Amino acid sequence: MISVSPGASRRLVLAGGASLALAGCGGPKAKTPAPAAKPPRGGPQTIAEAVAGDWRLPADRARDPWRHPVESLTWWGLKPGMTVVELWPGAGWYTDILAPFLAATDGKLYAANLEPTDPTAIQIVDAYKARLAANPKLFGKVEVTAFGPTSGPVAPAGSADLVLFLRNLHNWMAAGIVDKAFKAAFAALKPGGVLGIEEHRAEAGQVQDVLVADGYVQQAYAIQLAKEAGFILGGTSEINANPKDTRDHPFGVWTLPPTRLSAPRGQPATPGFDHAKYDAIGESDRMTLKLVKPK
Repeated sequence: MISVSPGASRRLVLAGGASLALAGCGGPKAKTPAPAAKPPRGGPQTIAEAVAGDWRLPADRARDPWRHPVESLTWWGLKPGMTVVELWPGAGWYTDILAPFLAATDGKLYAANLEPTDPTAIQIVDAYKARLAANPKLFGKVEVTAFGPTSGPVAPAGSADLVLFLRNLHNWMAAGIVDKAFKAAFAALKPGGVLGIEEHRAEAGQVQDVLVADGYVQQAYAIQLAKEAGFILGGTSEINANPKDTRDHPFGVWTLPPTRLSAPRGQPATPGFDHAKYDAIGESDRMTLKLVKPK
């Protein structure tokens, strides 16, 4: 068993969806509408073509060396024509890759965004929908559902080939809904379907803070949660590892790029804060997991 900090409860329910997202990795920021880009041959036919698409924002593409989208999606098993569910896509960093690829290859994307229970969450979801609506030929018909404390299914039961948890476990742990996330993924997947996880990785062997104040999650703990929901481990990868990440940053993982905090979350930036040390580390060390729903 993985130990957790005394007095904490994995099922502690905190604030609603929008505040959780904002507490995650600096909070999803609204994007400008997608330009009317011309995808190759009427649409990207490979993951690499989707990642190279000129509809992606320059700031998003600049993060590819840290997030390794081609390698990650290939390892998780994304293929043309699949049905995919992305939970809490935020502003759409991965959606800008997934939606055009699936639209061009007769696949389907379900985006289980924030549960619109407060004005901030509504604003985030509306901005996400507006970006998709601005270029329907590129993005196709993305089905926007919801995930949160009181939400229903994220996709029809047994419909998905692949479900993705992309740097959100810490949010759901803090909210007490991480068990629900794994159960929602399990229900949505076909037998043999894959749950792909990318998450900030804590130093092995430490006590897991279930409120995840620093943003880092024990890899063994994440695997345990998945197994409790019925998944079997299909593999681990070091695709998104960063051995330079010491995990001892003053403002948690959010001290590092891309958030680059210089003060506790919710407080004004510290004038003259020296980011150089943290910029030199780059983005966080991350686990990359493949969990499988048994056939």
